[in-house]
Amino acid sequence: MSKVLIVDDDRTMVSLLKILLEMDGFDVVNISIGEQLLEKVRVENPDLVLMDVFLTDSDGKEILKQLRSTKDIADVRVVMTSGMDLAEQCMDAGADAFLLKPYTPEQLMKIIRENLPQNGEADQKPTTVGG
Repeated sequence: MSKVLIVDDDRTMVSLLKILLEMDGFDVVNISIGEQLLEKVRVENPDLVLMDVFLTDSDGKEILKQLRSTKDIADVRVVMTSGMDLAEQCMDAGADAFLLKPYTPEQLMKIIRENLPQNGEADQKPTTVGG
């Protein structure tokens, strides 16, 4: 079972995403504070991180840069989300994919499936959806 770590401070969004992903067979964990991401990734070892760009305590792009520069966890797959089209900035920061809000459950599942590591492969082309 693949594990997805949701990083979002919108409780309603997290609840909806958790239900949707669990119904689709994913193991889901979440945090609302971006600053805890590096530690949480080490503890939970998720297959994919779904992170909002704008977090109450931090900038998701900066947290992503920190993640990418942390050797032991730098290769975790990350899909960034935002209501603003920040695809280019997120990809520059190291995102594997970008998803523009609002998105459909189908778009979410498609981008998650496309970005899950396949049999240990970490090299897939970056993707953006929406816009």
